[in-house]
Amino acid sequence: MAFIRDNDFKSFAEKVWLSTPTMHGDELKWMTDAYTTNWMSTVGENINEAEHVAAEKIGVKYAVALSSGTSALHLAVKLAGIKRGDRVFCSDMTFSATLNPVVYEGGEPVFIDTERDTWNMDPVALEKAFELYPEVKHIVIANLYGTPGKMDELRAVAVRHGATIIEDAAESFGATYKGKQTGTFGDIGIISFNGNKIITGSSGGMLLTNCPEQANKARKWSTQSRENAPWYQHEEIGYNYRMSNVVAGVIRGQLPYLEEHIAQKRAIYERYEKGFEGLPVTMNPYDKKYAVPNFWLSCLIIDEKAMCRQVRGERDVCYVKEKGKSCPSEILETLAKYNAEGRPIWKPMHMQPIFRMNGFVTREGNGRGRTNAYIAGEGTDIGMDIFDRGLCLPSDNKMTESEQAKIIDIVRACFD
Repeated sequence: MAFIRDNDFKSFAEKVWLSTPTMHGDELKWMTDAYTTNWMSTVGENINEAEHVAAEKIGVKYAVALSSGTSALHLAVKLAGIKRGDRVFCSDMTFSATLNPVVYEGGEPVFIDTERDTWNMDPVALEKAFELYPEVKHIVIANLYGTPGKMDELRAVAVRHGATIIEDAAESFGATYKGKQTGTFGDIGIISFNGNKIITGSSGGMLLTNCPEQANKARKWSTQSRENAPWYQHEEIGYNYRMSNVVAGVIRGQLPYLEEHIAQKRAIYERYEKGFEGLPVTMNPYDKKYAVPNFWLSCLIIDEKAMCRQVRGERDVCYVKEKGKSCPSEILETLAKYNAEGRPIWKPMHMQPIFRMNGFVTREGNGRGRTNAYIAGEGTDIGMDIFDRGLCLPSDNKMTESEQAKIIDIVRACFD
């Protein structure tokens, strides 16, 4: 049975969170403006301004304000023409919202394994997937924890095979690759303003495109597909997906602080990186030559030889403490004991019960049915390995330096 070592740490008086909204005051101003002007529905100046500012920051012609990142992905899937029976290549190590909209439209996700350099979709595995499924014409790519994937390589594979890319930049708003904002590398992109994101509206998302026809179609679909007629005329299925002008007020107040939030998140990442020197751990990686993450979440992965024995079931976990070693479960339990929130790495989609019959492709080929899931630091099923050895650290940009120093001490103590 797992246990947590006693030590001299005291619990945090106020909980140290993984990632929560940081308000500045301008948000209330624009929410109040929506109230006083009575624009409380899905039209209003806040929506117009939030769309304009977001499009300008990201570098696209059109940003369509929607009720969530998931609704933006759903409309992106429809715009891409994904239909029932279509196989779609999807990032494997991500939140399920990345691929659920594919299933909404009757598509069949085929999961592409992760590469170690950025923890994102592996271009080599993607190329291998086209050998196995040459008929596929659509790819959904997520940028994990605010870090851009190998976008040029992924894009080159897509172009070779005539496939479109939907880029899920829900976690990476403000991150760049070769000086270009994430959300612009796909044929269609999306961002999210969920409550834990680097810029929040409490909810909300945006669809990103350079095509006026796509933008207009998304706006129409998001408001129940009402036709231009003097009565309620409907000629195709629509959705109640448009963003509220009140939510847009929060986002409008948040957007000027994007660069400040990124700087704060980067400082957190770098303090962890320095504080863990000498420990058998590594921070979540990124391409320092070409990529500038938004550092939304700081994560670590434990060296293979420093892992204590850990077994995870579907809902439970057991580990055995070993001197000089630790595991994600021990660290997360210990953080929780002292009133700090961490999280496991996203459990790869091919490991989820609902998707276990779906295709899964590693750089070696079809990943299903393998007896050797991964080989210390290389080999097959990289996503499973990162999930087993990795965790997300408290990354709230309101966390003080002294609080973070204590988090670092708590993690270090787990390896005693």
